[in-house]
Amino acid sequence: MNLVSLQLETKDNFEENLENFKKQISSCKKNSLILAPELAIVGFAYDKMQEASDFSLKAIEVLKEFSEEKIIVFTTIIKENNKFYNRLFMIKDRKIIHNQDKIKLFPLGNEDKFFTPSKKNNIEIININGIKIAVLICFELRFPSLWEQIKGADIILNPAMWGIKRKDHYESISKALALVNQAFVVASNSANSNMAKGSAIITPFGDTIKDDSKTILEKEFSKDEILKIRKYIDIGLNIS
Repeated sequence: MNLVSLQLETKDNFEENLENFKKQISSCKKNSLILAPELAIVGFAYDKMQEASDFSLKAIEVLKEFSEEKIIVFTTIIKENNKFYNRLFMIKDRKIIHNQDKIKLFPLGNEDKFFTPSKKNNIEIININGIKIAVLICFELRFPSLWEQIKGADIILNPAMWGIKRKDHYESISKALALVNQAFVVASNSANSNMAKGSAIITPFGDTIKDDSKTILEKEFSKDEILKIRKYIDIGLNIS
């Protein structure tokens, strides 16, 4: 599996964002797991939430057509029962194979005033062809209680819109997540001017691929690296 972190700018024009996302997906090779920044297609469209939700439903159908032999992971705005959710979708071979709503909403960004938190309070680890994948959405990166729930994951994804003032926090916590969980971390942060960038792919040993000037970061996944460090430095994580 080829791990891909996209570092995209999200503009006010939903259609333009979707076209750029499609372009980047198309440039990735087959058998890639592609992660986009949080709300990469619509942004935090607080002044047009209904429009964003309607567009998101159409975008999901479009993106299904780009998911043959690829896994596409992104969050977007979804309306359900008159409530809006920041919902993650994982699409593979034209099918939605997983979704999850953001549990921890960021109060400094007024998320709690516009979004409803997940009805669940737990994060599911997804098994794809023997590879265990978990997701923490942006602000959720800060919560040790959620780290506990994803112990044993081989790959941890973090789609984010993390502000530039807390850039060091984002990069430091992302690396710690990989080291503590002895897992690959794919961090995909927004490239907007007020965002931290800092997108990265981090190995279980802490080796980091990061470049704030790039749109696409790539790294081949190796289960052997996980098995090696979990055996060499045994902290009780599953090595099967």
